[in-house]
Amino acid sequence: MSEYALPEEYGLADLLCCAASREVQDNEVVFAGTGLPMVAIMLAQKTHAPLLKLIFEAGTLDGRPPEIPTSVGDARCEMGASRASGLFDAFSIAQRGYVDLGFLGGAEVDVYGNVNTTCIGDYLNPELRLTGSGGNPDINSFARRTAFIMVHEKRRFVENVSYITSPGWRVKKWPGGDFVHRRELYGAAYRGGPSVVISTMGVFRFDGDTGRMFLDTCHPGKTPQEIKDQCQFDLDISRVNGETLPPTREELRLIHEVLDPDEIFIPKVKKG
Repeated sequence: MSEYALPEEYGLADLLCCAASREVQDNEVVFAGTGLPMVAIMLAQKTHAPLLKLIFEAGTLDGRPPEIPTSVGDARCEMGASRASGLFDAFSIAQRGYVDLGFLGGAEVDVYGNVNTTCIGDYLNPELRLTGSGGNPDINSFARRTAFIMVHEKRRFVENVSYITSPGWRVKKWPGGDFVHRRELYGAAYRGGPSVVISTMGVFRFDGDTGRMFLDTCHPGKTPQEIKDQCQFDLDISRVNGETLPPTREELRLIHEVLDPDEIFIPKVKKG
């Protein structure tokens, strides 16, 4: 295996990309949106998961572009693809239960993995209106596992999200409004749920019984207490498995020389 890079050889975006890539397993069907997740999935395809099937959100199935497309609607997504279709086909495949892993983002997340991309504050009179749900709740509900990539700030890791765009492990069951486990709410439609949150400070996972988030690894230079202090909820830091593995030099070569040489999504570290 290639040597791990030194801290001065990679940036935060490189670290997030490689951490996300390692969530992908070979032979899986993976749903990708625009941005860093595309780089991460294609990196996995060129390293440890050559047989993964990549679905671009706009509708290209099993695409194998030689370099990173600028968006999920880029014509390069169709290169080597089994099918070039549209949103209906892409989400129909997810709805039928074929997607193993979906990559998503969010503005807020709570201790149970509920994610908000809708608004901050009261829905009818919000402090800030966000981009909206897009495919976020669909992918999160249909995939067996969901990975979220987020900026880590205390205002984003909250006790309760302002609006549940994508349900986590404990959500309100209407009309009573009692909190129940995702498995109970989804019933026969249950397939899985949030698996990991990769933030700019660390990697977080969820307890299989309680559904609560815990800290798995700290990014280099961060401490468990420092990360806990940047959460509004009581983060479990008792299971920390050390530092997040840095990128290897081979992964950095693939990112910057093969996948994203034009720095569309991941900037190169300036040396000297």
